[in-house]
Amino acid sequence: MTTTTLLYGAEVSYFTGKVRAYLRWADIPFQEIIASAQVYKTVILPAVGVPVIPVLRTQDDRILQDTTVIIDTLDAQRPATAPSVYPATPLRKLVALMLEAYGDEWLVIPAMHYRWHYDRDWAMGEFGALNAPDASPEEQFAIGQKRAVPFSRAASLLGATPEMKGAVESAYEGLLAELDAHFAEHAALLGTQATMADFGLIGPLYAHLYRDPTPGELMHRLAPNVVRWVEQVQFQPEALRKPLDDGDQIPATLLPILQRMAREQLPAMADAARHVSAWMAEHPGETLPRALGDHEFLLEGQRGRRIIRPYSLWMIQRIRDHLSALDTADRDNADAFLRSIGADLLIDFPDTPRLVQDKLSVRPAS
Repeated sequence: MTTTTLLYGAEVSYFTGKVRAYLRWADIPFQEIIASAQVYKTVILPAVGVPVIPVLRTQDDRILQDTTVIIDTLDAQRPATAPSVYPATPLRKLVALMLEAYGDEWLVIPAMHYRWHYDRDWAMGEFGALNAPDASPEEQFAIGQKRAVPFSRAASLLGATPEMKGAVESAYEGLLAELDAHFAEHAALLGTQATMADFGLIGPLYAHLYRDPTPGELMHRLAPNVVRWVEQVQFQPEALRKPLDDGDQIPATLLPILQRMAREQLPAMADAARHVSAWMAEHPGETLPRALGDHEFLLEGQRGRRIIRPYSLWMIQRIRDHLSALDTADRDNADAFLRSIGADLLIDFPDTPRLVQDKLSVRPAS
């Protein structure tokens, strides 16, 4: 048994930022352990089987991996009087799930773009320091050059190819402006309390787009309200525990962000679902690969290509499950809201056969 919750992760890590922020907001005591090469070898690989962070060891020695699973597990164990990351009302919960999927599965594009196209040498040093914290800066950089190779390829694989530079940067700066306008009026995405929406967006907006030098300067210059939100969610979340009211209103300032998700991410997810369903029909009973070829996507009027990640569809499945569980009146209201923001695809999404989360990937349900 451990004496406290252990978080194996790193400041440079997209998804560690998500879990760390939740642990602080939920006031769960924890110790963060840097995921050095030695920690990967002695702890993470034996426990999980794959070299991935974050990994959480609970006080009762359970090992949890995958940020959504970690947060869902811990949130379910909190006292009934404590606020949940999931709003109690139908529309707000729908939006929280949508924005988690947007942060987790779509904002990887600008996050990887700025890191690997602008701050590559800086990132190499960060990876070297992570893997060999006691080495000299020169040794860390050399180590980082080797260790970071798989990560450095992520930008192009996820759609941030050099040809898409203008589109990626235009879309991200548009999002920054929309978020800055929202946070000028609201402490968190849905109002007074942080929810899964905030934790979904904090991963990319803290670990990459706030910390990395180039996008960090951009955020400070163009979006000071976003900077304030990032720092509060990540470092001082106490004020974001104030419960939401009993209504189900969505802030008007949030609508442009949801409309952006609807036009950028949802068409790509629907196309990915069709590819994945076809693959599953041709390979009955087989485990889905982590990536399934690539496909076209549209961003700011420009066409690019990115890998098809079945895991992203598990996140969309969570949204669809919420919609399916609503009673008739709430479902009609939710559908009307989705149509109003241009997210009609979530109403008649081309669902894949049921997917089950499995470590870094997903598999067909048994």
